[in-house]
Amino acid sequence: MKLLRAAALLAACALSWTSLAAPPVAVTSGLPEAVQKIMTRYKIPAASVSILVQAVDEDSARLALNIDIPRNPASTVKVVTTWTALDLFGPTYTWPTRVYTTGPVKDGVLHGDLVIKGQGDPYLVLEDFWNLVGEIRRAGIRDIDGDLLVDDSEFKVEEDDPAAFDGQGDKLYNVLPNALMVNFKSIDFAFDADAPNGKVTITTRPELPNLKITNHIKLTTGACRGNTLSVYMRAADPIATEQLEFGGEMPASCHHFQLSRSVMAPAAYTYGVFRMMWQHWGGTLKGNYRNAPKPPNANQVVVWQSRQLSDIIRPLNKWSNNLMARMLLFAIGARDAPPPVTREQGEAALLKHLKSRGLDPSGVIIDNGSGLSRTTRVTARFMVALLKLAWHQPTMPEFMSSLSIVGVDGTTRKRFRGAPERGHMHLKTGSLQNVSAVTGYVHAQNGKIYAVNVMTNYANANYGVGIELQNAVLSWTFRQP
Repeated sequence: MKLLRAAALLAACALSWTSLAAPPVAVTSGLPEAVQKIMTRYKIPAASVSILVQAVDEDSARLALNIDIPRNPASTVKVVTTWTALDLFGPTYTWPTRVYTTGPVKDGVLHGDLVIKGQGDPYLVLEDFWNLVGEIRRAGIRDIDGDLLVDDSEFKVEEDDPAAFDGQGDKLYNVLPNALMVNFKSIDFAFDADAPNGKVTITTRPELPNLKITNHIKLTTGACRGNTLSVYMRAADPIATEQLEFGGEMPASCHHFQLSRSVMAPAAYTYGVFRMMWQHWGGTLKGNYRNAPKPPNANQVVVWQSRQLSDIIRPLNKWSNNLMARMLLFAIGARDAPPPVTREQGEAALLKHLKSRGLDPSGVIIDNGSGLSRTTRVTARFMVALLKLAWHQPTMPEFMSSLSIVGVDGTTRKRFRGAPERGHMHLKTGSLQNVSAVTGYVHAQNGKIYAVNVMTNYANANYGVGIELQNAVLSWTFRQP
């Protein structure tokens, strides 16, 4: 289909190209043929799509459609959250996790409680927590005569139901933020068929001493197919439980399968990991745990610094980690607000900073900063303006390196494999029910760098159709003469 015919068809469908204010944007006479074919084939109304392609060093656009209509960007909004944090804090910023004692230490024995106070480290994974626990041991403490106090009072998280978004509260993408979050509260459950004994064994990583599992899974015969694997998990309280029951059936021919879930309260998870690691370091803990603020007279013994922000936003953006993005929003709020910091304060501080940098956040709704939201809204104009601003900042290399390299890694690793486009795009993707989006940079064959934003808010856009449309725009941009 020729471009003029495409333009006529769009006009017949009551499409009006967006009216563009300063800076000037030259609108193309129609959609690229490959893009129009996809929209026609899947009957996607042009009114449901926003597209903006603009070189980072130019004021005019190569392609612009509905660029001032606020749309749900899904996880592409993470580039807003991560760039704002990078611009505010700098690439070497770190978060402290502080450890205190509430009593004297004599001959390696702490006569009191040990307190771990979180301050929002978004990436306190098992390896780092292991080293933190080791630092406590090296501080001269061997035996703890009291309890472990878990202090997560820096954040005020008003949400209390991780299942509120889609009813799947035990999925890792639904974990709610917490000022002391260890390893995303993730538990890997491994199920192995023990055929000689006619049973299924369940192991976990990490092995939490306070997690009790009741196993009623039956080992059966037959082929290993998806519809024959009917294992279920039950908990009295799926948010905060420390007791789980597994049941259902597993064919012996399946041998092994694994799933990752989040089922414990943050404080209970932290306690379980600490107790396990403390024992490995040769320590003992006499008491239990309490979720409580640090006592005023506690003595600081260890300060653990997180990984640098530039290292944190890389897994965040490449693999679209919701929890890490939500934690960053609280950190942004903590710049202006005393603890306990709220999500609303984070959003307000983020929008304030964007405005101070010359961006127009009118109509922008960040919500929780991750894109796991039905209310988040941005425009294509805003997203491309942010990308262009980011390109000309000293932190550009760190920001760019956090984005998925098409055909190579992250969420776009399977796109354009074996094609000339492979490795020539740094992108952030987003997908929700009826939402599909992509934003980032395209290193075109003509030597120019283009900022690109594509958002489709339409029925079933997330079932491959949106990606097909995105790829057509991205490929057209890459092949610009």
